[in-house]
Amino acid sequence: MHQHGHNDPNAKKLYELIKDVKIAMMTTVDTDGTLHSRPMHSQETDEHGDLWFFTQIQSPKITEVSRDNEVNLAYSDPSSQTYVSVAGKAEIVRDKATIQEKWSEPLRAWFPEGVDDPQIALIRVHPSKGEYWDSPSSTIVHLYGYAKAALTGQQPNPGDQAKVNLS
Repeated sequence: MHQHGHNDPNAKKLYELIKDVKIAMMTTVDTDGTLHSRPMHSQETDEHGDLWFFTQIQSPKITEVSRDNEVNLAYSDPSSQTYVSVAGKAEIVRDKATIQEKWSEPLRAWFPEGVDDPQIALIRVHPSKGEYWDSPSSTIVHLYGYAKAALTGQQPNPGDQAKVNLS
């Protein structure tokens, strides 16, 4: 399904970990050089592994991406102890066919005119690298890890962690 990172065996797991996380924190470089993060609603990843987000064309993130297209996306699902960071290059997409393809009716809350809203745009992120942390979520597992550390002085296994090449 995902062609990006096909040479890295951890790429499939990274995409699996984020597929059901609907909100990502998108970080861009602000006009003053500082980092600027905001929550963004994730659309379904495409067959190339690109990540998609709807936005208003008149928003600070559009200005920021136009100046410096390096972005970071942070996904978090505390209920399953899953955390993912994805770095890549962002691109602004105004293509009506792509907007129509990615559109879902709940987006009308932000775009009252639907796909014909003159303020609608997409941000496509082409991932270049990522990292994930996938820890056991069971309270029993955490208690066992705490007890093991207290008794043996050894850190418990926090679960899977991997850096992933997505380019």
